[in-house]
Amino acid sequence: MTYDPYFWAVFAPLLGFLTVGVFGYGLGKKFSALASCTLMALAAYSGGCVFYDIVLQGAPTKLIPLMTWISVGQFHVKWALYYDVLSALMVSMVTFISFLIHVYSTGYMQDDPHLPRFMSYLSLFTFMMLMLVVSDNLVQLFFGWEGVGVASYLLIGFWYYKDSANAAAMKAFIVNRIGDLAFILGIGAIFYTFDSVEFLNIFSNLSSVTDDSFKFLGYEFSRLEVIGVLLFIGAMGKSAQLGLHTWLPDAMEGPTPVSALIHAATMVTAGVFLVCRMSPLYELAPHAKTFIIIIGASTAFFAGTIAITQNDIKRVIAYSTCSQLGYMFLAAGLGAYNIAIFHLLTHAFFKALLFLGAGSIIHAMSDEQDMRRMGGIWRGIPVTYVVMWIGSLALAGIPFFAGYYSKDAILEAAWMGEGLASNYGYLLGIAAAFMTAFYSWRVLLLTFTGKPRADDKVMSHLHEPGLQMMLPLMVLSIGAIFAGYAGFDYVRSPEFWNHALSLETLGEDEGHALPTLVHFLPIIAAFSGIGLAYVFYYQQPKLPAFIAQKFQALYAFSLNKWYFDEAYQRVFVSPAQKIGASFWMQGDGKIIDGYGPDGVSQKVVDFAKRMSSLQSGYVYHYAFVFIAGFVSLILYAYFWN
Repeated sequence: MTYDPYFWAVFAPLLGFLTVGVFGYGLGKKFSALASCTLMALAAYSGGCVFYDIVLQGAPTKLIPLMTWISVGQFHVKWALYYDVLSALMVSMVTFISFLIHVYSTGYMQDDPHLPRFMSYLSLFTFMMLMLVVSDNLVQLFFGWEGVGVASYLLIGFWYYKDSANAAAMKAFIVNRIGDLAFILGIGAIFYTFDSVEFLNIFSNLSSVTDDSFKFLGYEFSRLEVIGVLLFIGAMGKSAQLGLHTWLPDAMEGPTPVSALIHAATMVTAGVFLVCRMSPLYELAPHAKTFIIIIGASTAFFAGTIAITQNDIKRVIAYSTCSQLGYMFLAAGLGAYNIAIFHLLTHAFFKALLFLGAGSIIHAMSDEQDMRRMGGIWRGIPVTYVVMWIGSLALAGIPFFAGYYSKDAILEAAWMGEGLASNYGYLLGIAAAFMTAFYSWRVLLLTFTGKPRADDKVMSHLHEPGLQMMLPLMVLSIGAIFAGYAGFDYVRSPEFWNHALSLETLGEDEGHALPTLVHFLPIIAAFSGIGLAYVFYYQQPKLPAFIAQKFQALYAFSLNKWYFDEAYQRVFVSPAQKIGASFWMQGDGKIIDGYGPDGVSQKVVDFAKRMSSLQSGYVYHYAFVFIAGFVSLILYAYFWN
């Protein structure tokens, strides 16, 4: 069998999952680490070959059929590997980031007795994401979609002996089912409309259904608009957008490498990929695009307002992911799908760097995650300090780090957009940029500077992690610095994408014609946020507590995450539990058990007990029963006739 990078880029992680899952415990942790990392390295190398072939060399789109999956009447679905520029970029990014996280995990989890299970789950997670991005139809995409959901459940709840981890895993699984229901309805509507679920067939027939509509409750709806909204609601669940975001912060209950994989390369980026993959449809659904702009911009702002008050270092970074995903959807809603994918790619580098850097901090601080119990540790872990600086600079959009190029391009697209939704997106995007810089430097200053707030025992064990954990951080640092500059000119060119996206991009002349303030306002916002954080947490460290006391209600509103969890508990969870309890007590207990098989059998037993009481042993009792029965038969025969 000849080596085929298009095949092994996807299936090497599956082989890693099966190999380590079956033989890992028997052959030990070293075998599990080596096997999973080796096969993931093969996938990353293959992904690099695919990137070189499709993206750099401009090879034509490849469709590699594997086998027929479903064939029922007019409904046909096959397994296939579909490689265009979009999927090639995603495959190369996912395999490369996942390989680095696999290597990091072998050091981070080396003392965990269940390392084989952990490594196999990581490989499964990667395979499902890859299957999602190389699908040529919506059903195969949905298979990968649900697969990453299952894998995230397993990884978030990896430490199953912790109640909080089990609750977080269930929460992620259930909240995603809400979005997935809308996604299923969207797939059904697409098949009803196009008689196909294959992307090429859908896109080639879009013009024939542009004006199709239907009536519901007396209102008329565009069919494409409804499909676009349904698909986006599915993306909202997977990508943790406002309303379906509550699972993402709780996902921090999993080991830190899981957080990095979920937030940087897999799962949460699936929603952005879906919207960009369906870009030809969304270009014919302007109202759905407006909805995407509003939700994306609102999420970017909302998540930033929460991140500025959180004290768990991983939760701050988690909310920053939520915010950055909002930026990506803002770009997609504006029609700048290329910029959305560009920000997805740059974000993968600096977000993986920040999460793995946070893992190094937690590892050095004896599993402490509360920033209020850190401080003054930069001398003990100087390399980690440097990489966290690099990640924060990229996240804040400081020139000329990776995030600067992609985030500024999104805000420029919002400025150039038409309508109130674009203006709304631009204003909230600028506000989110300010808050991003503020909470990023809040993390740096609280964690690394000032006087140590940990006890002497923790400080005595302060140390840099081993080479297995440091090498991935250094590689990711390079990406966080140069990825934006390296890709900026390419992604803005429609020719680069080779029809993989439907693009409405800014031309060079239009970009340079922007007002000077628009060019520099995101940078001004970022440096203002850094300056304010410096005043609050370095020059005047008592000031945050004073402001929190002065504005208690506002501070509590942010600290408690806008009370979304409490509202959902009161509006949805508690009533559902009461309804379930009622069905259990009344329906199951009284009706089914009372009148069903259990009830009937109990009545038979009761009747038998009553009849057995007649077996008393006295002759006159038996004579009485005999005479009563005889009289009953006579009366029955008489009245019957």
